[in-house]
Formats: sequence, structure tokens, C-alpha cells
Amino acid sequence: MAIGLNSREGIWLLVIVSLILSNGLPSSQAVWMNLPSSGTKCVSEDIQNKVVVLADYFVIDEHGQAPPTVSVKVTSPYGNTLHHQENVTHGQFAFTTSEIGSYLACFWVDGNREGATLNLDWKIGIAAKDWDSVAKKEKLEGVEFELRKLEELVGVIHENLIFLKTREAEMREVSEKTNGRVAWFSIMSVGICIVVSAMQVWHLKRYFRKKKLI
Repeated sequence: MAIGLNSREGIWLLVIVSLILSNGLPSSQAVWMNLPSSGTKCVSEDIQNKVVVLADYFVIDEHGQAPPTVSVKVTSPYGNTLHHQENVTHGQFAFTTSEIGSYLACFWVDGNREGATLNLDWKIGIAAKDWDSVAKKEKLEGVEFELRKLEELVGVIHENLIFLKTREAEMREVSEKTNGRVAWFSIMSVGICIVVSAMQVWHLKRYFRKKKLI
């Protein structure tokens, strides 16, 4: 009975872990981009610090002829170039983020040729990890393998929560400073209005007395 119960619990645990991972684990999604004959098309992704990014791109041959070549440039939030290629039909870029913000990947068709369709497979964080190699290296399988994925996912969620907490604290500090400055500005404005009003009353009284109106 004990063995059967453990097996049943293991099956249910595997089902629960699989559901959690399928809903919470970042998946690899391909993006199809129709590049015009002139101009640039870009995709951006808001990524945190110390996150692995892996992407593959290739021009789709739609007419059974040699596909047009494209150029690609990937930049960081501060404008640093992370990847730059020209006159290519396919390629790959990979890096670990060192800046927090929006990372930009721009593509354009070389020369004066007609437009092109490009496929971009952008993987971020856990989705960029080679789980097959991890399973072979650590000799994991079944429930242990799924739990290893879940452990990685929990770590990412924990890091995200810490990041959000830090950002919230920063925003709260900025908000408190702004509210303090607005309060002081309001007090100064009221004070200036009172002083100006008093000076106007004093000037009017002096004027009326000079004219012997009061």
C-alpha cells in the first residue's frame, strides 16, 4: 500500500509540476517580420539585468529563389551594440544582459531589392537554457527533471519579486521627494501671495491717504 501511494503521489506531483511549468515557464515564440524594401523594422524586449538572451533569425525563401540579404543590429538600452551583421540570410546572437531596460533588434533589407520575410526566434531566461544538456549532465529524468525546472522557475520568480520590490522602493522614494517638493512649493506660493497682497493693500492705503481719499 505504501508503495502504491508513493507512486500515485509521484504521478500527481508530475502532473502539477508540468501544469505549473507549462503556464509559468517562458516559451520560445517565433516572430515573423515583413521587411520593406526600404526602411527598418525593429522588435524590442524589456529585460532585466543578468539574463541570458539567445536568438536565431533567417530570411524565408518564399519564391523558390535566392532570398535577399538583410542586415541586423542589436543594441542595449544605453545604445551599446551587442550584435551587428550585414549581407546575411541567417544568423544568431547570444548575450547576457548587463543593463536593465529595452533591448532592440533592428532588421533591414540590403540594397534596393524587394522586401523580405524574416523569422526571429527570441529566447529569454529559462527558455534559452539547454534543458537536455542539463538533464544529461545532472542525470535527471522524470519527476526529478521537472522539479529541477520548477526550482529554476521559482528562482526566477524570486528574483523578479526582489526586482519589483526594489523598483517599488525607488519609486516610493521618488514620489515622497516629489510630494515634499510640491508641498514646499505650495507653502512658498501661498507665502508669496500673502506678502504680495499685504504690499498691495499697504500701497493702496498709502495712495488713498496721499490723495486724501481716506
